[in-house]
Amino acid sequence: MTTTNASAAPTDILLIRHGETAWNAERRLQGHLDIPLNDEGERQAALLAGALAGEPLDLIIASDLRRAHQTAQAVADRRGLTVAIDPALRERGYGGFEGLLYSEIEERFPREFAAWQARDVDAQLPPGRNVGESFRSFFDRATGAILALAVENPGKTIALVAHGGVLECAYRLARGLPLETPRDFKVYNASINRFRFDPADRSLVLGSWGEVDHLRPAVLDELP
Repeated sequence: MTTTNASAAPTDILLIRHGETAWNAERRLQGHLDIPLNDEGERQAALLAGALAGEPLDLIIASDLRRAHQTAQAVADRRGLTVAIDPALRERGYGGFEGLLYSEIEERFPREFAAWQARDVDAQLPPGRNVGESFRSFFDRATGAILALAVENPGKTIALVAHGGVLECAYRLARGLPLETPRDFKVYNASINRFRFDPADRSLVLGSWGEVDHLRPAVLDELP
């Protein structure tokens, strides 16, 4: 008699960026600041929920920030599911950069801004209301959270609703991209991005990226 090892089954992951916020629209850095969806973001979340209504989905997990939780809740309500919260799926903490436009960051923190733009992945961010993280530390946190959730849910399809930076980290891990390379790929609000975790070698494999056909008009890139 042949038995199967459930823990050896792959995990399918739908990694989703939250819908648009007012700060996304004006290109103001959010980080750990708890900014809700705007009207367009709520519309995107509803369209996302409709797009996923017919897909197999066992679990929905969101960052603890409102913009992610609101987006996840729209999907969950359509499916009759509850939203689990994982703070490790939060956006990167940007410290003193948070709440500022790019131009304001460059003016107030020229040295730190230059290091950030130069992709110094170990650069320390200036202190602010929230803790600043180096990109390397953030990458380790975000990818660690994704892999841990995949390991905990073998054979399932899970939706993780997070932030632009978290999606970037997953993409880099799956594609084997060095952290120092520029981000030359789009990260869209309310986009669906498909991965599969293979427990045999603990690899994250990218299936599709940037699905936004369910959204009209065009969605916004950039800014967590």
